[in-house]
Amino acid sequence: MKLFFLFFTFFIASASFSQESLTQLKLKDAKGNVVQIGEVIQSQKPVIISFWATWCAPCIQELEAIHEVYEDWQKETKVTLYAVCIDDARSQFKAKSIYKIKGLKYEVLYDANQDLKRALNVANVPNLVVYFNGKEIYKHSGYSPGSEDVLYKKIKEAIK
Repeated sequence: MKLFFLFFTFFIASASFSQESLTQLKLKDAKGNVVQIGEVIQSQKPVIISFWATWCAPCIQELEAIHEVYEDWQKETKVTLYAVCIDDARSQFKAKSIYKIKGLKYEVLYDANQDLKRALNVANVPNLVVYFNGKEIYKHSGYSPGSEDVLYKKIKEAIK
């Protein structure tokens, strides 16, 4: 019984620490500006946080697929997508290059130390987490063609 109580206390403490540390996290965008993650997830509009890496082909496929419909999504739901690159600092120039070549228009954030990735318990890429009014409403790992349709459906359900 004592062991159960100890485990339960540890679990509750770590969960609250994780949420608290999440709101304190700061990442840099492509221009070097600091972005407070707590402010991002507290938005009154839907927010997609998409974790990706330059070496991950499915990540780039997912970002391209969403790019095709993103403008319509923004008009209909006011959603914002933050593409969080987990490449190390030495590889961030590749991310900028990919964005320029592909013509992607998302907000790019860099998580070189993978602090945000750890805080959201993201194991691998591609992975996305959707927030609305400060609450996680959807989380998905991996990409296959058509999964962007499921994502959009979840966003529309949340904003009703």
